[in-house]
Amino acid sequence: MSGLSHVPVQCLLALAVAAALPMAASAQTTGQDADTDAPSATTLDAVQVTAQRRVENVQDVPMAITAISGEKLDVLTSGGEDIRLLSGRLPSLNIESSFGRAFPRFYVRGLGNTDFDLNASQPVSLVYDDVVQENPILKGFPMFDMAQVEMARGPQGTLFGRNSPAGVIKFDSARPEDVFGGYGRLSWGRFNTINAEGAVTGPVADGVSARVSALHQRRDDYVDNVRNGEGEDLEGYRESAVRAQLLVQPSETFEALANVHARKLDGTARLFRASIIEAGSNNLEPAHRREFVSLDGRNEQELDQFGGNLRMRWDFGRTSLYSISGYESVEAYSRGDIDGGSVYTFPPDEPGEALFPAESADGLPDHRQLSQELRLASNEWGRFDWQVGAFWFDESIDVDSFSYDGFGGAENGYATQRQDNTAWAVYASGDFDLTDALTLRGGLRYTDDEKTFTAERVTGPFGPPIAPITVRPSDDDVSWDLSAVYAVSDATNVYTRVAKGFRAPSVQGRLMFADATLPADELVTVADTETVLSVEAGIKTQLWDNRLRLGFALYHYTVDDQQLTAVGGDANVARLVNADKSVGQGAELDLEAWLTDSLLVTLGASYNDTEIQDGDLSVFQCAVCTVSDPADPARPGAVLIDGNSLPQAPRHVYNMTARYGLPLGDGEAFVFTDWAYRSEVNFFLYESVEFTGRSLLEGGLRLGYNWQDGDREVALFGRNITGTERVVGAIDFNNLTGFLNEPRTWGVQFSARF
Repeated sequence: MSGLSHVPVQCLLALAVAAALPMAASAQTTGQDADTDAPSATTLDAVQVTAQRRVENVQDVPMAITAISGEKLDVLTSGGEDIRLLSGRLPSLNIESSFGRAFPRFYVRGLGNTDFDLNASQPVSLVYDDVVQENPILKGFPMFDMAQVEMARGPQGTLFGRNSPAGVIKFDSARPEDVFGGYGRLSWGRFNTINAEGAVTGPVADGVSARVSALHQRRDDYVDNVRNGEGEDLEGYRESAVRAQLLVQPSETFEALANVHARKLDGTARLFRASIIEAGSNNLEPAHRREFVSLDGRNEQELDQFGGNLRMRWDFGRTSLYSISGYESVEAYSRGDIDGGSVYTFPPDEPGEALFPAESADGLPDHRQLSQELRLASNEWGRFDWQVGAFWFDESIDVDSFSYDGFGGAENGYATQRQDNTAWAVYASGDFDLTDALTLRGGLRYTDDEKTFTAERVTGPFGPPIAPITVRPSDDDVSWDLSAVYAVSDATNVYTRVAKGFRAPSVQGRLMFADATLPADELVTVADTETVLSVEAGIKTQLWDNRLRLGFALYHYTVDDQQLTAVGGDANVARLVNADKSVGQGAELDLEAWLTDSLLVTLGASYNDTEIQDGDLSVFQCAVCTVSDPADPARPGAVLIDGNSLPQAPRHVYNMTARYGLPLGDGEAFVFTDWAYRSEVNFFLYESVEFTGRSLLEGGLRLGYNWQDGDREVALFGRNITGTERVVGAIDFNNLTGFLNEPRTWGVQFSARF
């Protein structure tokens, strides 16, 4: 991987490993009392993960995995932020959204999808309580009452087959318990932000237990739209979610866990800000103020989601049968002033100025997802264990798009899309202990995927209606993985993994502003199947009398026919394209250590180098910006993107946390800090000065006191404590419009367990 040889982060990672290992080796001789031979320091608990659909120690799994649970999750969610708070908090992970809280887009090792359409597919799969959440709107369901969050990097197509060539993020809710208990957590902070969360669990009958969890988050509007007079108008939200679970265990050989959940969101859509980027640079315009905008359009967002699943297990002794049935539905509507301003001039160079008005809305009036999985797995067969399964998926969605006259007025355009997607798969996976130290693993999955998509423009703001256009892409593919893990010692494993993943064909058909004279295959575009081949090698070790845990991985992947979304540009269209090839390579580090009995530190670091390799691929450039890519002589207004990095793919992602506790009275005083950094990113497929997002560093701080063995806690907290302000995404068809990261917040929180 010669691309790493000149990169400074390699030195950083090498130094981190070099520093950790001698310290750990030295500490192994001093971590116990010489006279009593008893442990004299706090040790790390084993991390159990289910990335291979079995409960395993993370150290034994031959792939890069990061898990977050317990206090770290509580700290990150204390300020009422949505799922995007995980961005940068795990190696190689970036999350962004042009819809705000409703529509997160995930990028792992640089692989993701910038498509903002409501039927967009993503190469990062989100699995919530064992059910895949395919539609991007579903992926925004809040995190609350969680047992653990896991991220498995690299292709996961064998055991998680729904579009997971980049990786899988797995959420597991806390399960019902047969002893009465629960918790409550309430915080209040800046902008009158309230974050209330709680759960109650316990037995309801012999062999039956239940758990009810709830979340309510709200924030007042704090941004003043100066165009309609004084007063805060924007950036507030009200979000509630609930989950009810019933666990039935009539015997040791059968259990059924039923889950019903719902979400309701009412608030502000993404707040676009006209000419917020200084022309000729990627700095914020000096006249910009976070608390003020000038919009002549409306901004609103509503979302209602409901779902349920039933997970059953039958234990037959040597084998167990699992059934996972899932149902999800969501309705959403989001309207925004896309140009982000109220003054129209050329050239626009002051905040609030744009070339022309643009106001639009997207709705998801009807959505339904059904899934069913059956899996048969062996139970400790000795040297060989296996699992086989079948999976079925069916999704139906309707998308409405609206255009308005740009001054908060009448509707002047209406277009529709409908997509039906059916897929099925069969798979098998197994692991074999070749020796006491060497274990081989492998798996195969066959998937068949079919879509029927129809798009129509009923009325258009700039053109005539477009009659319904229907496409029916389909494909089948075989995903596989092969890995080996070797135990160098009781504390150290090395591994290697080769895996192939795929993403089924995708369709894009946003016809609202399209040129009706174009042929049908340019109005509705289809991206062919993409495939990923990834090679990874790494080491996982626990040292210093189990006070330090370290994982380090190197990887390289090649994507053939990568699906890319060419959004915006001065042509104001969105098209799907396939790049001949994209490549990525990098390194990742996970470290956790008790440096003293009172100080726990975690560190994550990653370097991701991505490159598009297609000499003929071009996209339309921005309307007003400084582009560095060469012009495509065959397409006026387009630029060639060969050699560019993938969009929203930072080369560097670092994170760290540190917690120090001090006994005080009958309890403990503590301080907890967390920091996340990502380097600059391209917002679009082309490279330009203005639309290169600057590096982002955000930190959190928590000062608190707990007592009654930690069952009671009060704390002061701050999020984005340095007040860092960055453009994290942009609109390029009109002016230098962008949107910002979350503001600095602070507050107080009380929590209690019972």
